Amino acid sequence: MPETVNLSLDEVRALSLAALEAHGANRANADAVTDIMIRAEQDRCASHGLFRLQGYCASLRSGKVNGAASPKLRDIAPGVLRVDGDGGFAPLALDTGLPALAERARQQGIAALGLVDIYHFAALWPEVETLAEAGLSGLAFTQASPMVAPAGGTKPFFGTNPMAFSWPRPGQDPYVFDQASAAMARGDVMIHARDGKKVPIGTGIDPDGNPTDDPNAVLAGAQLPFGGYKGSNIAMMVELLAGGLIGSVFSYEAGRLDNKDGGPPIGGEIVIAMDPARFGDAEHWADHCEALFAEATAMDGVRLPGQRRRQARLETPETGIELAKSLYETVTELANG
Repeated sequence: MPETVNLSLDEVRALSLAALEAHGANRANADAVTDIMIRAEQDRCASHGLFRLQGYCASLRSGKVNGAASPKLRDIAPGVLRVDGDGGFAPLALDTGLPALAERARQQGIAALGLVDIYHFAALWPEVETLAEAGLSGLAFTQASPMVAPAGGTKPFFGTNPMAFSWPRPGQDPYVFDQASAAMARGDVMIHARDGKKVPIGTGIDPDGNPTDDPNAVLAGAQLPFGGYKGSNIAMMVELLAGGLIGSVFSYEAGRLDNKDGGPPIGGEIVIAMDPARFGDAEHWADHCEALFAEATAMDGVRLPGQRRRQARLETPETGIELAKSLYETVTELANG
């Protein structure tokens, strides 16, 4: 096991802000990006926490990402909003668009938000969880640069193309899942490589197209979609929704445009919000769905997704955040400019 360092949430926040500002982010953008990484660390989702800080800083340093981005919200149809991210990281663009999306969904039952000219490098669950905590159901999709071979292929073509879904549960924590269409999230493959751990067969293939449990060979070759053609179909759907539908790039286009600085590629995201009270069962939808959850979890071994994250979130303020020593040293170096 790698040596670790324990930090408080305040220490993590201070390091992140210092690093981002030292590399060219203004306070508004640094705050938004830091908040997203802190949320991941609180939930012990290490692959989307401070592990990503080096990539954020690299993209600021290279000039690829606008550290002073000022996202602009536009109303383009009764049920459609759009945020132009001004070439910045996604978190501030989401802060700009989500409140308006929630308001529009409450007004008419359903609404969508397209985000373009952004660089998305975080988990998707914060977007949809925010909507669920406001009493709405949420869906979110985004693409990336080529990392995943389509079913039958051996070369990277899709991003890991994640999707997230949330469902509000009045008086309880919402139901939330966030998953890649790849068999394993890219960040988790990278952490396995860093820590010298093997990945399960089926995670990816080496540069010659052979199955491998070596994460470094997977990173040099291609990841695989989960469930073969089923995951590949979902990855294509994400491309169409987060690229074609909103006028953003596809993963293969993002890969060609990217300067390969180690940070995220340019891309798009679509977020859909729905108000369960506006679909014809205003009085009973919540109780009916709780009966579904109760029926499922009555079976031994069944739990709802997100429960471990929420429990970790309660514990982290007391226990602090545990970082690999190598990551702590990298983050400290970044914070010192």
